[in-house]
Amino acid sequence: MEKGDFDFDCTIDRRNTGSLKYDFFKERGMPDGLIPMWVADMDFKTAPCISQALEQTATAGIYGYSEPMSDYFSAMSKWFRKRFEFVIEEASHVQTPGVVFALAHAVKAFTNVNDSIIIQPPVYYPFSEVIKSNNRILIENPLLKVGDTYEIDFADFEQKIVKHNVKMFIFCSPHNPVGRVWTVQEIMQLSNICLEHGVFIVSDEIHADFVYSGNQHHVFTTVNPKTYDSSMICTSRGKSFNQAGLQVSDIFISNKDYKKKFLHEIAKSGYSQRNTFGLIGAKTAYESGELWLSHLLKYLEGNRDFIKSFLSQYFPEITVTKCEATYLAWLDFSALGLSHKKIAENLVNKAKLWLDDGLIFGKSAEFFFRLNFGCPRQLLTRALEQLTLIK
Repeated sequence: MEKGDFDFDCTIDRRNTGSLKYDFFKERGMPDGLIPMWVADMDFKTAPCISQALEQTATAGIYGYSEPMSDYFSAMSKWFRKRFEFVIEEASHVQTPGVVFALAHAVKAFTNVNDSIIIQPPVYYPFSEVIKSNNRILIENPLLKVGDTYEIDFADFEQKIVKHNVKMFIFCSPHNPVGRVWTVQEIMQLSNICLEHGVFIVSDEIHADFVYSGNQHHVFTTVNPKTYDSSMICTSRGKSFNQAGLQVSDIFISNKDYKKKFLHEIAKSGYSQRNTFGLIGAKTAYESGELWLSHLLKYLEGNRDFIKSFLSQYFPEITVTKCEATYLAWLDFSALGLSHKKIAENLVNKAKLWLDDGLIFGKSAEFFFRLNFGCPRQLLTRALEQLTLIK
């Protein structure tokens, strides 16, 4: 277990490190000089226990083929049982380089070309990408904006499943970008509809560790155990401990036949052994990272509250969706009375900010932009001050 204080106010210069967030402005069509608050990685050093473990591995000087050993599964199973009351069987475990990799291979393993797959926009944009790029039919069940939060349109969900003979549902829980933590009742209703109509469930739960006070994340299958045989749970400590670049994700498929199909698709891709450093980073997070994560969550919750307070006081025309989870603020610019094009231009040219455009998450998000607040408070303050220049 970690001991000591953690300095989340420390500013790290990430330029010239090959950082996607900081070093690829020109390649991504952006001018230099912007504050990048788009892609979902944080500007914090990972937990010291992870850095120390990686340093020890680097010092050893041999970086050969690696596989997880029994202590990896032991640490992982304790993590999920303690935090989410999720009991996992070792036979259900599969590792992939990332959750998006897993989503794409699930689409190929569990559906056929021209099958329909349903998602709930505005939602993480790779969902639609892995569906369309694999020649499946994208079906949308848009979330309903209700006040400062979002709800599920269950009638539309079931109607479209029936109408389009939907074979798979890709669920985002907690939800990126709208920040919802789904309730037991909501998950149960979704699961019952899927079970009734034979829909396979792929639940992306990569943000499960980023849930704020007053909310509780529920792993999909723990709500309705009947879904164990028709679901796949996707997780990773890559987001939680800011080590996404180490590329190890943990996937759970209880049904042996579905797991066999999934492994066959992975084998066709040529992927085999894991990233050595990724295994060390993930195992150390499971074993020793909980205290660091608890301090991080408190800091992020402070950032979340600071955004709401700042906008309410200095720029009430921009509102923020209620954020129950993630470190991603979903900002609504519609009250400014500007076109989408003008908002996007002003964010870059006047506010000098690089945010994620809401349209990549779905056509209903024309006047929304996503802001990553996983950064030191000083940088967040500067970004919000610059945001007020958008008009």
